Amino acid sequence: MKALLQRVTHARVLIENERVGEIGTGLVVLLGIGKQDDEIKAQRLASKVARLRIFDDEAGKMNRALLDIRGAVLVVSQFTLYADTEHGLRPSFSNACEPERAEVLYHRFIDELRYIGVHVETGKFGARMAVELVNNGPVTIMLEE
Repeated sequence: MKALLQRVTHARVLIENERVGEIGTGLVVLLGIGKQDDEIKAQRLASKVARLRIFDDEAGKMNRALLDIRGAVLVVSQFTLYADTEHGLRPSFSNACEPERAEVLYHRFIDELRYIGVHVETGKFGARMAVELVNNGPVTIMLEE
């Protein structure tokens, strides 16, 4: 399971120019789910996202977590994180999880974040979406579980 985190001051997801999710300060999480992923990985990754210390403290050091700042998360499904570009110029997505199982794990990840106490907004699994964000820092971090 892969999560590309972007620390943001504001973000939203649009589908056909209609807003479906929006947050203020927090994280945009582009979530990719691979064939080998399971519910345990979803739980561990959600815990890491909520507790990763990438927000500034009073001294300007990255020492605070999403839970500490009471930030929100905007989760967007992103199977293209599993693109394999080793051979040729057209990416292969053969390592991405099949959609039916991936959607279950996507929702498990979201449910775990909510259980931990994080406010979560989402896009729509499998939809074509426009993601607008203001990356704060900029800070962008890849997590893999």
